[in-house]
Amino acid sequence: MSTTPLPGIGVQYDLTLRDHRHVSVVAHRDGSRSLNAYRSDDPDACSFSIHLSGPEAATVADTLAPNDRSPSLLYTTDLGLVAERLPLSAVSYWNGRLLGETRVRTETGASIVAVLRRAEAIPSPTPDFRLAGGDILIVIGTREGVDAAAAVLERE
Repeated sequence: MSTTPLPGIGVQYDLTLRDHRHVSVVAHRDGSRSLNAYRSDDPDACSFSIHLSGPEAATVADTLAPNDRSPSLLYTTDLGLVAERLPLSAVSYWNGRLLGETRVRTETGASIVAVLRRAEAIPSPTPDFRLAGGDILIVIGTREGVDAAAAVLERE
């Protein structure tokens, strides 16, 4: 993606899609947006343009990137991996037990790569790390693996 300042207008964002088509969005200073698509046989010729008010642009953005994902989702990649925050309840079966006892990595393929406890981050906790209610576990794996790890860690 490239960015071009448009003095007195706003900023233009240009993007070339996988199929080599060119689209742009002009973010106007008043908050409105113009969405433009260009002809494949002439990338300088605009074949479609629509002007959206600020609220209309926000609605379109919400539909393009729906916010129905878990707020605990930290990151996802094209490799099919996700990183997610999994809270450990005070009434969890694992409260006070060792991380290794959960067998999360062995059973799910997901890895607990860090624990957030109060204002402290504990990176790469070892199997003898003692879990506590209120901990937030940072888990990385496939979507299925992280979901399975969540099921294990939610045990009461």
